Amino acid sequence: MADDGPPDEATETTALREVLAAEHAAVWGYGTVGAALPEDGRGPAVAADTAHRDVRDRVVALLAARGAEPVPRAAGYALPFPVLSAVDAATLAVVLEEGVSAAWVRLLDRSVQATVRGLAVAELGAAEARAVGWRAAAGRTPLTDALPGLPPA
Repeated sequence: MADDGPPDEATETTALREVLAAEHAAVWGYGTVGAALPEDGRGPAVAADTAHRDVRDRVVALLAARGAEPVPRAAGYALPFPVLSAVDAATLAVVLEEGVSAAWVRLLDRSVQATVRGLAVAELGAAEARAVGWRAAAGRTPLTDALPGLPPA
């Protein structure tokens, strides 16, 4: 649990805003992922981009229903490394999915509404499922993360 006491709607809203920021970054990043893949290999990147856009829009709607201002997307994001090949693109996709996973875990820690917890669990699972495919494409092992979204022990 967060160090600042038990979660309440305000901490849940803050965590939703953090998720939205991570989803904005993922949507932007998947543009780079797709651009680095051969045209016939872009299907998973397009599907991931669509999934992140959809969940981003759901989070925006949740925030709007609370009267909370959504986090705006940045004009651009710094890449953690140059993306010069399909393997680099898959590795970036893993980084993107791990980033949203961490945000969803923080939301789980701070959530008070069952519907928000359910969304967080579903999206954490979806992000890990996508990450497994990208880890395989990047040649990384292990393919799965037993505790996705949590910092390494």
